[in-house]
Amino acid sequence: MALNVGILTSGGDCQSLNATMRGVAKALYTNVKDVKIIGFLDGYKGLMYENYRVMSPSDFSGILTEGGTILGSSRQPFKMMTVPDENGLDKVKAMKSTYNKLKLDCLVVLGGNGSQKTANLLSQEGLNVIGLPKTIDNDLWGTDITFGFESALNVATNAIDCIHTTAASHSRVFIVEVMGHKVGWLTLHAGIAGGADIILLPEIPYDINVVAEAIRQREKQGKLFSILAVAEGAISKETAALSKKERKKKAEQSVYPSIAYEIGADITRLTGQEVRVTVPGHMQRGGSPCPYDRVLSSRLGAYAAGMIMRKEFGALVVSQNDVITHLPLSEIAGKLKVVDPECDIIQQARMIGISFGD
Repeated sequence: MALNVGILTSGGDCQSLNATMRGVAKALYTNVKDVKIIGFLDGYKGLMYENYRVMSPSDFSGILTEGGTILGSSRQPFKMMTVPDENGLDKVKAMKSTYNKLKLDCLVVLGGNGSQKTANLLSQEGLNVIGLPKTIDNDLWGTDITFGFESALNVATNAIDCIHTTAASHSRVFIVEVMGHKVGWLTLHAGIAGGADIILLPEIPYDINVVAEAIRQREKQGKLFSILAVAEGAISKETAALSKKERKKKAEQSVYPSIAYEIGADITRLTGQEVRVTVPGHMQRGGSPCPYDRVLSSRLGAYAAGMIMRKEFGALVVSQNDVITHLPLSEIAGKLKVVDPECDIIQQARMIGISFGD
C-alpha cells in the first residue's frame, strides 16, 4: 500500500501541534511500507498557494516536546474561504487543485472550530479529510478534551499561583485575565486550580455589584486580598443585554485595553481597594507540552493514521470518556462546546465558595 498524505496546522498555535503531527507520522511510517507526507506551510495558505515541503522521518524526530508548529500556522477565517483573495483567486478551487495535483490520498487538518469548518467544506467538496482537535479553549464540540488545553491550563494556573504571594503581601485585589473569548473552560479550570475567589466567564454574565460585594465580604472575614480569574470574553449583564451591533460599538468606545482593566476600575470605584491586573496572554500558548498533552496527542495522531489506512474520511478524531474515536465533520462543524452554567463543575465550585459574579 502506498500513501500520499498532506498535513497542515491551522489557526492559533498551541503546545502540542508538533506532538500530534509526530503521532500521525510515526504511526504511518511504522505501519505503511510506502508513505509520503507533504507538509503545507502556514496552514490553509500553503494549500491554497502550493507552498509545501515533502517531509522525511527525521523531520518528526525530537519534536514531541517542542511547542509551536514546525509547519507554521495562520488564521484563515471560514467566512472568507468562499471570498476570492486580492488577486481574484478562488480559494476553495485552489485548495482542491493542489490536493489533486499532488495526488493526495488524504489531508490531515490540525485545528480548532474555524479550521474544522473549512475541513468539512473540503470534505463536502469531495476531498478525503481527517480533522484533529486543537485548541487551548477546549471548545470543540464532540470531544471531551482538545490537545493544547492541559498545557495552557498549566501556564494559566501557574500565573494565578504566582500572583497569590504578592496579593497576600500587599493586601490587594488581583485580576488574572485568562484566554477565552467565547468560552470559559480554561478560566474555569485555572481559577479552581489556582484558588481564585471569583471567576468570571463569558457564559455567566456578571453583576459588578455582586463582584464588589464578594470582595467586601472577604474583607469582613479578615481576608485582605482577593484573586479574580477573568476570561478575556467575560461580559457584564448590562452588556449581555445589548444587541451584537451595540456591543461592538461599546467595545470600540471603551478606554480600557481589555475587560480585566474595566472590571478593575469598577472594583476600585465600588470598594476603594487597590487592584492590579495581570495578563499572561500568549504565554498560555507557548512552551513545551505537558505530559498529559504528549500522551493525548500521540493517541490522537496514531488513531488518525489508522483511519487513513482504513480509508475512513470526513471525520474529526475525538476523545470521549478517555476512548479515542471519531465523529463526522458534518456533525461537529460550527458547534461550540460552551460551559453550561448549571453543570457539575460550576455547582461544585459554588459549593466551595467561589463567586461567579451573578
